[in-house]
Amino acid sequence: MEDRISARHLFAMRYKSKKKAFTKASKKWTDDLGKKSIENDFRKMLRYCKVIRVIAHSQIRLIKQRQKKAHVMEIQLNGGSIEDKVKWAREHLEKPIQVSNVFGQDEMVDCVGVTKGKGFKGVTSRWHTKKLPRKTHKGLRKVACIGAWHPSRVSTTVARAGQKGYHHRTEINKKIYRIGAGIHTKDGKVIKNNASTEYDLTDKSITPMGGFPHYGEVNNDFVMIKGCCIGSKKRIITLRKSLLKHTKRSALEQIKLKFIDTSSKMGHGRFQTPADKLAFMGPLKKDRLKEEAAATTSAAAAAATTTA
Repeated sequence: MEDRISARHLFAMRYKSKKKAFTKASKKWTDDLGKKSIENDFRKMLRYCKVIRVIAHSQIRLIKQRQKKAHVMEIQLNGGSIEDKVKWAREHLEKPIQVSNVFGQDEMVDCVGVTKGKGFKGVTSRWHTKKLPRKTHKGLRKVACIGAWHPSRVSTTVARAGQKGYHHRTEINKKIYRIGAGIHTKDGKVIKNNASTEYDLTDKSITPMGGFPHYGEVNNDFVMIKGCCIGSKKRIITLRKSLLKHTKRSALEQIKLKFIDTSSKMGHGRFQTPADKLAFMGPLKKDRLKEEAAATTSAAAAAATTTA
């Protein structure tokens, strides 16, 4: 069946366009003839389609990065009948989907992404081949024999120099330790304690002292997984439902976090929160300068009010 656009939500370079995108397409939802056309498309999906996919994009504007263009991805819907999939897709058109609605606590997921780039590397670094003896002619970080005379070409299984890193990879079986809510307001109060546990009741955010190196602050919803993940900082990662049936105890165990370390990652961090640092070290020079600047500003404002 031919592709159909059932909703509008993303447009590249909109900030410098004439804002004409989707002006004609959006009229289909208000016009009677357009509504009939849309319903006809959905009926064709219910009758002929075997697979239903939705086009989703990331909310890149929520994080403070230089990049403005969102990441667009086609995601297949699994589970239930075709009617259920089409109904779910129609209900969620142009609506944000929380990560907690897709993944759950203690679930095993797969991470898909691109690894860190290392550039052009030799065989010793790229394939971890054994170095030749010290007195070897024309270098020792090489492969001694690259194959027989015949067949008269180098096999693809022979280690050769070339690009290392920046490869598409999938890491499986990453256990979710926590799905945390971002900084939000509840009953008129700002809730930030998404790093506290049952054993550590300190009111603290998941962002460590000084921020995450080369990233910054985490103010939105986050997923904490066990172990490392692919790629450099700020690089996009796709989380995927596991394709395996897990039976091991390590995969099925229920995790209860006792403590989340939020000390500085720039060195040997000692304090979990700014309050801990202030209580131990007392007021610093920068605090005194800040107070003096505030006092000077208030005095100048008071003098201006008196003069007026």
